[in-house]
Amino acid sequence: MLTEQERERIRAEATHYDYPQAACVEALKIVQEGHRWVSDEHLKEVAGLLDMSPEALDSVATFYNLIFRKPVGENVILLCDSVSCWILGYENICAHLKTRLGVELGETTADGKFTLLPMACLGTCDRGPAMMVGSDLHRNLDNEKVDEILGRYRQTPEA
Repeated sequence: MLTEQERERIRAEATHYDYPQAACVEALKIVQEGHRWVSDEHLKEVAGLLDMSPEALDSVATFYNLIFRKPVGENVILLCDSVSCWILGYENICAHLKTRLGVELGETTADGKFTLLPMACLGTCDRGPAMMVGSDLHRNLDNEKVDEILGRYRQTPEA
């Protein structure tokens, strides 16, 4: 169930458009901000607020790869798998991350701390390999740098 604050934020966002449905991506982001993913129950509630069918909203949610329709870890790692990053060492970094985290691409660590996902491009092709952890971009990666980055995020207190 959405909080009253989330409902109010979604309603306020909808006022910026001629049709409330146009606020659907922003509404999904509001839900995800508070819950880390968009459950079926949240999706139905948002659809009702925006005068949409749950099926129509789900088609929007599943189109955007940064709207998560299943639970994700506290820290989502987006590993760039563009051609540039492949040339600059993606395979090595990917293998290293999978070993360090004990997961495959698309999986979440047992402690719920990390989810590892591929990303088509992070827009930093001259400084690959690259990854984002949350909203933090990390470039020119090597195994040592990856270990240091993971260590910082492992130490962050849970919200």
